[in-house]
Amino acid sequence: MSLKQLEPIIELLRERAKNLPPTIEGMRADFDAFTAIMPVPEGVECSPADLDGLRGGWFSFLGAPNKTTVLYLHGGGYVIGSVDTHRALIARLAKASGARCCAINYRLAPEHPFPGAVEDAVAAYRGLLGRGIDPKRVVIAGDSAGGGLVLAVLVALRDCGLPRPAAAVCFSPWTDLACSGESMRTKVAADPVIQKAGALLYARAYVGEGDLKHPLASPLYADVRGLPPILIQVGERETLLDDATRMAGRLRAARVDVRIDIWDGMVHVWHFFAHQLDEGQQALDAAGAFIREKVRAASR
Repeated sequence: MSLKQLEPIIELLRERAKNLPPTIEGMRADFDAFTAIMPVPEGVECSPADLDGLRGGWFSFLGAPNKTTVLYLHGGGYVIGSVDTHRALIARLAKASGARCCAINYRLAPEHPFPGAVEDAVAAYRGLLGRGIDPKRVVIAGDSAGGGLVLAVLVALRDCGLPRPAAAVCFSPWTDLACSGESMRTKVAADPVIQKAGALLYARAYVGEGDLKHPLASPLYADVRGLPPILIQVGERETLLDDATRMAGRLRAARVDVRIDIWDGMVHVWHFFAHQLDEGQQALDAAGAFIREKVRAASR
């Protein structure tokens, strides 16, 4: 583990957590500013995307075959974040996988509560298929709330009879909006990003007075039979660690091909810091290899 690289990142995250704005508008602006300095790697071409009215961006590494399409769902607790805040992470995933990444700005809460994000992500997937893209060459990926959204979308696609994608990738997924995992208590001191009280505020902004354990809001409680192969990456320091491990257990019990990698000492979505943290790039490289492997298998 690269302690010299990781320690200043943890300190930065702790300082940010102490000074978060009290309003949603302020938190959105703060996240925009925080992520604006993260560099997009050289050789990645970014262009606007429009999937039947859903706006976002395409990310392609120049010279890559780009025969695979990754539909990327950004994190941010369903309340903050956008394609712009995640552009560096998505660009690095495009480079690592050799795929075209299409990221969308799904509707955010509280202006657009659950199930708005699920509806938009399903519509984006339909939009890709409507452009003639083979579902066997599509992977759905996302981080944090976007990682949970990936799993909810897989359930929704199955239930509405759409062809399943080749695979899915979840970085530090939030799968239990009820925040009932034991790591919400045991990792309080270790996690510089997510604490239970703040997570529950985001959950209520998204679900309102509805059921926090609704299977399309919290896929931990969903019937996950018949889902495609899934990679889950989670950091050992995360309060969301149990969201990942319990989800992997549910998937295994349903005979889904799931791989979970717990990264020693890593923080929530450490992939954001791939430009300065070796493990961030290594995790993205591993995700890229998984995407290539599962698309090859699905396309045989």
